[in-house]
Amino acid sequence: MARRTRLLALALAAPLLMSACSTDDSGGSGSGSTSGSGESAAADGDLSFAVITHGSAGDAFWDVVQKGAEAAGDDLGVGVDYQSDGDPQRQSQLIQAAVNSDVDGIVVSMANPDALQDSVEAAVSAGIPVVTINSGADRSAAFGAIGHVGQDETIAGQGAGQRLAQDGAKNVLCVVHEAGNIGLEQRCAGASQGLGSNVKLLQVDINDLQAAQSTITSQLQSDPSIDGVLTLNSAVASVAASAASDAGSDAEIATFDLNGDVIAAIQDGSVAFAVDQQQYEQGYLPIVMLKLYAQNLNTVGGGQPVLTGPGIVDSANVDAIADLASSGTR
Repeated sequence: MARRTRLLALALAAPLLMSACSTDDSGGSGSGSTSGSGESAAADGDLSFAVITHGSAGDAFWDVVQKGAEAAGDDLGVGVDYQSDGDPQRQSQLIQAAVNSDVDGIVVSMANPDALQDSVEAAVSAGIPVVTINSGADRSAAFGAIGHVGQDETIAGQGAGQRLAQDGAKNVLCVVHEAGNIGLEQRCAGASQGLGSNVKLLQVDINDLQAAQSTITSQLQSDPSIDGVLTLNSAVASVAASAASDAGSDAEIATFDLNGDVIAAIQDGSVAFAVDQQQYEQGYLPIVMLKLYAQNLNTVGGGQPVLTGPGIVDSANVDAIADLASSGTR
C-alpha cells in the first residue's frame, strides 16, 4: 500500500481508536538482550511486517510468540521479521529501524510504554500501522495503534486469586521477576482482589534463578503462615516448587504461563495450576490484523483489546495441553 494511502487510512481511523479506553495488559516473561531474528518468506505484494518484543532469546514464552508470528507469515504469504530485546531503549531503536526500513506494519509489546511512546508514535506518523501485543493495552489507542492483542492482567490476576482462595489459600506470596513491568504489578494487584486480602510482594531477578530460589526459600522459612506462592513466569514457577520443598513448606504453588517444566509439575502435583494467556495467538493474530488492514482497511476490536486469556491449566486438562505444548504452540 502506498504511504499516502496509509496516512489517509490512519487519519480516518483515528477518531474510533481514540474513543476507546482499555485496561492495561502487560506481562509474560521477558528480559535480556537482542535475540536473533526470524524471517518468513514475503509474497502477496511483498508486504513486510516487523515484530519487536521485550522478550529474550531462548525464553520459552516468547519463543511461542515468535513461532505464532512466523507461522502467520507463512500461512498468509507475508514477510515477518521478528526481533526482541529486554532493554526498552534498545527496543525503541529496533522500532525506529523498522520505520526507516519502510515496513508495511509493526507489532510491538510495550512492557514500558513511556520508553516506547516516541518510537511508536513516529511509526504511526510515518503512516505505518501498529498493533501492540501482550503489554501496554491502556496506552495502545492513545499512541495511535490500530489494535491490541493480549491478556488483561488485572482480570487474569483476579482469576488466579479466586482460584487460590477456592483452594484454601489465605496468605499468598506474589513473586515479581522483572522490576518496572507494570503488567506484573497488575497481576499481583488483581490476585489481591480475587483472594480477598493483600498478597505479599517478593522481588527476584529472572536472570538469576538460583538466587530467586534461595530468596523464596528464605521467605517460606521465615513465615510458615504462607500457604500460597504465585509466580508470574514459568521458569520462576519451577524454582518456587523447589524452594517449597527445600523449606519444608506445604504452600500451594501456582503460576502464570506455561512451559514443559510447568506442565510436568502440574502433572506430578508440585504446581497446582497455571494461568495461560495463549501467547501463540499474540504472535499470530496481529499479522492477520495487519494484512487485513493493508488490503482492506479492516480493524479488529473497536479500540478494545482482543483478549487471548486467561485460561486455567490444571490437573483436569493438562494432559491435552501437554500434547499441544510439545509442538510449540502452547
